[in-house]
Amino acid sequence: MPHQVTIATVDYLDFLSNDPTKRQNFIDALGNSFCQIGFAIVSNHGLTESLKNQLFQATETFFNLPEKVKSHYEIPEIAGQRGYVGRYKETVKGHKIADMKEFYHIGQVADDSQQHHYPANIWPKEVPEFQNIGIKMYQRFEAIGADLLRAIALYLNLDETYFNDKIKHGNSILRLLHYFAVEDTNEIPTGSLRAAAHEDINLITLLMGASAEGLQAKTKLGAWIDVNPKPDQIVVNIGDMLQWLTNGKLVSTSHRVVNPSHELMKKPRYSTPFFLHPVASMDLSPLPQTISSDHPKQFENTTAGAYLDQRLRELGLK
Repeated sequence: MPHQVTIATVDYLDFLSNDPTKRQNFIDALGNSFCQIGFAIVSNHGLTESLKNQLFQATETFFNLPEKVKSHYEIPEIAGQRGYVGRYKETVKGHKIADMKEFYHIGQVADDSQQHHYPANIWPKEVPEFQNIGIKMYQRFEAIGADLLRAIALYLNLDETYFNDKIKHGNSILRLLHYFAVEDTNEIPTGSLRAAAHEDINLITLLMGASAEGLQAKTKLGAWIDVNPKPDQIVVNIGDMLQWLTNGKLVSTSHRVVNPSHELMKKPRYSTPFFLHPVASMDLSPLPQTISSDHPKQFENTTAGAYLDQRLRELGLK
């Protein structure tokens, strides 16, 4: 019987605790899960039910607007990095069929973010509460992600603050994601999934779902397993940039969102991934301590900005 793969569930408060045993257990469980399957589930993360509900209400209000209105906030010239991206616009690397989704991107909101030449955020005037709740959620995700990267740094025997300057005012993206309802499943393009199998580009992704069913991760043996957090938990997974930096020690796992039954396809699904990106200048060259005769260098030297540009082109967004 194949070895059973388990996605670790960790308590965020253990890492923030003054108890060294709890803290170390958190670091070990998180890091080992990222090495084995590239995913972990985090409890007690501080994203309140009130904040979550406000965000999903604003998100639902926006996506229920007429297509003509939503399209005003779609700016192809910025490769989908801010604002709205319409239905069937994103195609996973290596696939020819676009995903069944639409989404809205919120980017860096720090006052001095323009020094990094990020596009300005776009706020829909039809949903006035969208901006306030979007900024609050972005900043909360950014803070949680920074703490998780501190734990990852310690797991890798790096200084706890290793990632601090690399993610300060980084190019992170909050994606408000809508898997739209389909009344007639005959209208679905052959082979189209809500999200085809893919790996994320960034350092880590933090995912909050209003409904989590359908998310699956691929094990090293090629089996698909369900990722089933509780409603008050978030899912965290490793992105390609961190896999690159660690020479494959931490695994950027292929994952997908499969189509549910015909009846459930008639209901929309919402989720909110936060793609934590560093600044473009971050050196992604594999860490020397991850390279050995048993584990030779797998990845070329590059920067976060160059890698992101390459992947956006592969996704058809640029």
